[in-house]
Amino acid sequence: MENLQTTYLGLQLRNPLIAGSCGLTNSISNIKEMAKKGLGAIVIKSLFEEQIQIEAEKVIKNDTDGVSTFSHAPDTILSKRIYDYDEAYSYIYDFAKRNTLGKYLSFLNEAKESIDIPVIASINCVSNQDWHSFAKKIEETGVDALELNIYILPSDWRRSGEDNEKIYYDIIREVRNYVNLPISVKIGFYFSSLAQSVKKLSECGIKGLVLFNRPYNTDIDIDKIDLSHGPIYSTPEEFTHTLRWMSILSGNVGCDLSASTGVHDHKAFIKQLLAGATTVQIASALYKEGFDVIPEILKSTSAWMKKHKFENVDSFRARLSKSNLENPAAIERVQFMKLYSGIE
Repeated sequence: MENLQTTYLGLQLRNPLIAGSCGLTNSISNIKEMAKKGLGAIVIKSLFEEQIQIEAEKVIKNDTDGVSTFSHAPDTILSKRIYDYDEAYSYIYDFAKRNTLGKYLSFLNEAKESIDIPVIASINCVSNQDWHSFAKKIEETGVDALELNIYILPSDWRRSGEDNEKIYYDIIREVRNYVNLPISVKIGFYFSSLAQSVKKLSECGIKGLVLFNRPYNTDIDIDKIDLSHGPIYSTPEEFTHTLRWMSILSGNVGCDLSASTGVHDHKAFIKQLLAGATTVQIASALYKEGFDVIPEILKSTSAWMKKHKFENVDSFRARLSKSNLENPAAIERVQFMKLYSGIE
């Protein structure tokens, strides 16, 4: 096999193929099997901020004998005091958070001891409250890096684009103040100026950006006349959106770039690397094709490298990034006459 070694977030990886955060990375047996199949690194399933809130509420509900006496305010987790003393409320709420986090920390410890490839923890954040202390405890498990999964849907009429972006910077700043782990940030594409926003984020002291977070999409059931969920897994066609932005951003940001969404085979994997990706994350392919897709992607990539006489990944990475194209405008073209002229 050709040399697929690479460096991501300052970590040495045997290859650029990473298991993205998903339900499959929430099992020690799965993690062991995927590492055995040849993955370069694994991102553990995210710990959700909402998950911690729900656990806290459950404990508080049980402690009040099933009588729900709290309510939600727009910018607070639990706004009403349900104990006679603030100290009691604070204690039970903090216990609930520690209990949920404790399970996650134990899993990270076991995962790190079970495999010999980098383990990346993940936090799904919606605010900067408390995440710095959570991240510090995660660092103490010995994991190799931390991925902050931040996805702010710009649907609040009261917030400007700058207000939404400030949430990203606040979270990153708080976490960086408390941990020394290399940090990557997984983002969506809802920015008023995506290129500028990504560049600014890359200069906040993080080591990597993951492009892009696949959003939960809604659908409509016309028989039940009700909302339903959209497709859960990505399709092979979805990689093209990330591909374009990978090519545009590669070489113009201050950190590593990891491609995500729509990579189901070695062809999409190679294309993302040619566009400039440092690493590539897969998830839906693991669900659809099973773990054997891992050696299949790596073996086929090695064969392609041998055919084109590439000795290592760096020898072809970013060859088709915008900065290396003879006609860079082609990657930004949103209407292409040559393509559409034959079907009009």
